[in-house]
Amino acid sequence: MASGWFWRRKSTRKLVVDGTEIEKLVEDKEAFSSYVEHKFEELDRDHDGKLSVRELQPVVADIGAALGLPAVGSSPDSDHIYTEVLSEFTHGKQEKVSKSEFKEVLSDILLGVAAGLKRDPIVILRIDGADLREFVESPRFETEAVAIFSGVESSGSTLRTCLTAGLGQITVENGMPPASDAWVSSNVVEPALQSFSIDVLEMAASQEAFLDHFKKLLCEIVQRLQKRPVIVAHSENTFDGSGIRRLLANKFELGKLLDEAWKDLPKDRHHKVSTEFLRIALDKMAASADLPPFGAVSQVDDVVDEASKMVNADEGKLVNEEEFQQLMKEILGCIMLQLEGNPIFVSSNSVVHETLNSPSTLLPPSMAIPQVG
Repeated sequence: MASGWFWRRKSTRKLVVDGTEIEKLVEDKEAFSSYVEHKFEELDRDHDGKLSVRELQPVVADIGAALGLPAVGSSPDSDHIYTEVLSEFTHGKQEKVSKSEFKEVLSDILLGVAAGLKRDPIVILRIDGADLREFVESPRFETEAVAIFSGVESSGSTLRTCLTAGLGQITVENGMPPASDAWVSSNVVEPALQSFSIDVLEMAASQEAFLDHFKKLLCEIVQRLQKRPVIVAHSENTFDGSGIRRLLANKFELGKLLDEAWKDLPKDRHHKVSTEFLRIALDKMAASADLPPFGAVSQVDDVVDEASKMVNADEGKLVNEEEFQQLMKEILGCIMLQLEGNPIFVSSNSVVHETLNSPSTLLPPSMAIPQVG
């Protein structure tokens, strides 16, 4: 998912990436046409009025960065998505793309990103120690600290081990950035632990010692966060099948999506499609079914794989359009039933280490992308 093209301010320490500005840009026909005109001229290096696959590569790379993907060549999964994005522009076969085609596909992609962010906004938190200090000074701190110590495997453990494990139990809701993040560990947690002597850290942990030193440790972290706040991108989503149920109930939208998916799939001389491409078709419909892109959530990928096996869609046989549509409906139905019975909740907190100011060929300078790592 995108680490954030457009931010909407909610408070002095909290921002929400919700796609609002993307929609505004695309829906303002005059502004979007001007935007596309300018970008097309930049990309059209040979000035032939069309974009070659090579000239489209910077666009594909920028879209990948906006989706939070690693660079091309980093992994087969992300490379598959880059290939799909390029295929959207070229329709899988064209060598050149006209300005009108570029505008149409770019509009669809941007609106898709906006829809995803509107459905699952990303909260950008500026963690500066204020919330953590409030937590430490609150009446509930001792109760929660005791519960944390009880949950830590403390028998025979050193105080350092228990303190480190305890930090992993303090969440962003309490004002603590993810202690497991390498940057946070190196620049916040370890320096704070070094404020204690080796003898103290290596002593046997007791509840009393843990409570005393855990509070001191958090206060030390507060001071460090005050001097150098940490930016965290927080997102959460529940996949419960409700989006699929809505889509299946909307016959018009479902039919339109199936028609579009069918048109883009490679066919043999008998105008049939191998069922091995059904996953690609499903991926194209994912946003409308409130499903994540393939590879984004492993638990959902497992559900999709199981649904494909249940309807024998993984055998690689050839199907015509009518059979294709029936199989897609059956797969969606199976996924829906599994998610309704066992919803999948996904929550993540990623540290935003810096804002990129790279020379983007697609995004305006004012739409810098935070690098999430």
